[in-house]
Amino acid sequence: MQQYFITGTDTEVGKTYVSEYLLRAAAKVGLKTLAYKPVSAGCERVGDALVNEDALKLQRAATVALPISQVNPIAFAPPIAPHIAANLENTTIDIDAIDGGLKLLQQHQPDLLLVEGAGGWRLPIGQGGFLSDVVKQWRMDVIIVVGMRLGCLNHALLTAEAVRADGLNIKGWIANQLSADMPNYQQNIQTLESLLKAPKLAEIPFSQPNHIETLNDLAKIFS
Repeated sequence: MQQYFITGTDTEVGKTYVSEYLLRAAAKVGLKTLAYKPVSAGCERVGDALVNEDALKLQRAATVALPISQVNPIAFAPPIAPHIAANLENTTIDIDAIDGGLKLLQQHQPDLLLVEGAGGWRLPIGQGGFLSDVVKQWRMDVIIVVGMRLGCLNHALLTAEAVRADGLNIKGWIANQLSADMPNYQQNIQTLESLLKAPKLAEIPFSQPNHIETLNDLAKIFS
């Protein structure tokens, strides 16, 4: 089983978009896939459940059908930092529930299991803890989604530095083009290639959710 934690250089850099790409690329080469978003905020109530849009996209992109409560076991309605949302509801984010949710998905024995974080690498989950602490316990390889915009060089380098300081391996990074006209896009890519010291797995062109070359590049990860 291949397992990767998907983190981003910031919030709103396209972690879910890239995760969908990875799931489609894996399915393209015949792999059985699952995705897990342990913690989310900014959810809508559907019946008795809180449903996160990103978690719903992951659920639909995976080849194994699971209820949304298993894809995203910890969900909060306000679109704010999850630990703050938990405080507002007089509750805490249960690390054991996060770990147990992963073990439940692992029982399905997928070929590929993606775990998508929330926000960036050092996401607080309350009581002085971070989601990255849980990833450290899992010893899971990390894929960094670099949102290509002003500031991405600093954010990407600091994220990679933090992941390595936590003793984890960076499988690689994926450049997600957030606009059609980022100034000096290629120069930024070249700088990241030079300084990140991790493989560039793919570049995802702006607003092209089924770019064939990108899917082919990502499929190579799983071979």
